[in-house]
Amino acid sequence: MWRSDRPVWNHSWSLIVIVVAVLSGCGGEGEEEVGPATEASGDAAAAMAAFDEASEEERRAILLDPGHPEWERTAPPVWHARFETTQGDFVVESVRENAPHGVDRFFNLVRLGYYDDVRFHRVSEGYIVQWGLHGDPEVNRIWTQATIPDDPKYGTNVRGTFAYAQAPEPENRTTQIYVNMGDNTRNDGEPFAIFGRVVEGMEVLDSIYSGYGEESGGGVRQGLQGPIIEGGNAYLDEEFPLLDAIIRARVIDYPSGS
Repeated sequence: MWRSDRPVWNHSWSLIVIVVAVLSGCGGEGEEEVGPATEASGDAAAAMAAFDEASEEERRAILLDPGHPEWERTAPPVWHARFETTQGDFVVESVRENAPHGVDRFFNLVRLGYYDDVRFHRVSEGYIVQWGLHGDPEVNRIWTQATIPDDPKYGTNVRGTFAYAQAPEPENRTTQIYVNMGDNTRNDGEPFAIFGRVVEGMEVLDSIYSGYGEESGGGVRQGLQGPIIEGGNAYLDEEFPLLDAIIRARVIDYPSGS
């Protein structure tokens, strides 16, 4: 059963202060129709705008340091993110209770821009769409080692749900996410902790280019991702130029600071 009927997040959090700390390097079942997701407002909008205006150097410094305190922020109980892609936008909902370690990581990856300009490197028509290897090889070499603890297996792999791509070995989840493009309940025997679902724009994911199938990146078990890790977007754009991409991803319902 999908758990999303959780109380709204009411913790006080001044996001302007957080973003200032980040930029200064200081610690501190199927698709369901929902109403349109709203953009963040108030202090949250100001904080996100500040991050968007950060220099490439400032963003890169955060990306190259998975140990930075900003990567350890706790996600709201239920939250949404908009992914702008070369085929249009889609919106996802994540529920922290379903997989706390995974949702916290995903929240911060989205919040801090990790998925910006990332290719959909594995698209198997009717099966899954997968992304999460970075366009910068130096970032990849760091983050492919930045694993998170396992969450208990949860949920079922029906169309529109998503989780981390992972190998059978324990504690190997990092940054790669897959969305089920069909009812893949045959995978429910695997230790996937389903923590999210697409709530708007599933048709966008249906339109993501799938002509390369497994050849352009495969699963984490198939040994096809080494060249992506080492070559990033330059490799993918040369070898698989028709791949679609995430233009940017952002949390869209931050609570306002108080």
